[in-house]
Amino acid sequence: MRAGLIGGGFMGAVHARSARAAGADVIAVATSSAEGARRAAESLGVPVAAESVGALLAMDLDVVHVCSPNTAHVEHALAALATGVPVVCEKPLATSAADAARLVDAAREAGLAATVPFVYRFHPMVREARDRVRAGGRIFTVQGAYLQDWLLDPDDDDWRTDPAAGGPSRAFADIGSHLADLTEFVAGERIVRLQALTRIVHPERNGHRVSSEDAVAVVVETESGAIGTLLVSQVAAGHDNGLVLEIATARGAVRFEQEEPNRLWLGARGESTLLTRGGPQNGADAQRLSLVPPGHPMGYLDAFAAFVRDSYAAIGGAVPDGLPTFEDGLRAAVLTDAVIRSAESGDWVDTAPA
Repeated sequence: MRAGLIGGGFMGAVHARSARAAGADVIAVATSSAEGARRAAESLGVPVAAESVGALLAMDLDVVHVCSPNTAHVEHALAALATGVPVVCEKPLATSAADAARLVDAAREAGLAATVPFVYRFHPMVREARDRVRAGGRIFTVQGAYLQDWLLDPDDDDWRTDPAAGGPSRAFADIGSHLADLTEFVAGERIVRLQALTRIVHPERNGHRVSSEDAVAVVVETESGAIGTLLVSQVAAGHDNGLVLEIATARGAVRFEQEEPNRLWLGARGESTLLTRGGPQNGADAQRLSLVPPGHPMGYLDAFAAFVRDSYAAIGGAVPDGLPTFEDGLRAAVLTDAVIRSAESGDWVDTAPA
């Protein structure tokens, strides 16, 4: 695979490592400027610094990884698809459901593989959680959280706080989309309606006004009638990347914590146990994604590389189970739009697929 990168920041570096782990040659990188591309090429060890995105797309590529700021995803992904190249596009796929639908249509019309890195699906113990929830019977409740503190102080800032680059939603679009995707993936059913509250903790950062949310609380109902809560914050002191999901079923509860990804908490009446990754009690899907024996930790970069491997397999015509496509990116955009509308109106918003 000959891979090209659009964007050379943190996520560009993650994509470059994961592409190489999946066996690709990362041959070129483009950013918003030729000088930025040269710096990115040097830091990432990429041989070609493309003068522009157009110059990169004119090269002989098998896949393009779009890692540019959120509001540029549509332009860059559409351009790549128009050249006949499969796309791996960072989330959020787009900053509105309407734009995400345009990308879904474009990928379908081009007949090209197009994926979105909801990579937490690729932790082996997430697959184990999904198997156990499916075997658990009726789902009673869902509780999830994604907590970070990197924007805790008013002088903490980033391009994501600017709607011109990050879009109208920040905390939910950026990390809440992961939590919502993981909830529906593990539960095996959609959220059909939600009610949301959002808060801007610091209306001003580094001298500029902020209009996107720092924190979101969402009440949800799934299609089987399960109820739950999702809490998302980028101002939660002491939390680095606290993604947690617990689902309670008729036969027991399952809890996954991203910062402890090699184990699951399992709850039964009057007792609880910890299940570790890699043992014979793990299901086939978890075993497929377990690359090292029990006791040898796997983490975020392993999950990301597994996502990229499955994306490349899809480019080759395979249909890997659980691979998040542009349709899943659209679903996340639908939920994000619903959160924005509910927070503005104070009403419940239906989110069932049409």
